[in-house]
Amino acid sequence: MWKRCCSGALAKHFVSAFPESNVTILDLPKVVETAKKHFITDNEPCISFLEGDFFNDPIPEADLFIIARIIHDWKEDKCVQLLTKIYQSCRKGGGVLLVEALLSEDKHGMVTSQLYSLNMLVQTEGKERTPSEYKKLLTASGFTDIQVKITGKIYDAILGKK
Repeated sequence: MWKRCCSGALAKHFVSAFPESNVTILDLPKVVETAKKHFITDNEPCISFLEGDFFNDPIPEADLFIIARIIHDWKEDKCVQLLTKIYQSCRKGGGVLLVEALLSEDKHGMVTSQLYSLNMLVQTEGKERTPSEYKKLLTASGFTDIQVKITGKIYDAILGKK
């Protein structure tokens, strides 16, 4: 399994729930350095790190890609570029799990989702999206059987299968 790093907390939760799994965290060198120093210990040998840029460097093959709070940073063309690259590295029968703050189809949603969307507008090229907008991005990238889980919490989940 491969995922983008941030703090490494999601990787730690994943391996505690699925101890037989191996997780490779890919992120920029400074982020990996911080995660290694502050969040991941030597007691977690099933978590490894790979420094790189997911737009410019190869993405290793995996069964499951977890992309948390990343797709909302980018315009549609960059999202499709990244998701297509992930699709190409995804093993047959595998998938991608997006963790994002979803807006409802009428562009409303929890106040936090709306504030995140405003933040994305100000600080990045991206925005928070609706379930149908994420389905469109995943479909354009090759993924099928897309499932959306509204959690009622800050973040929701979108799964696409290869």
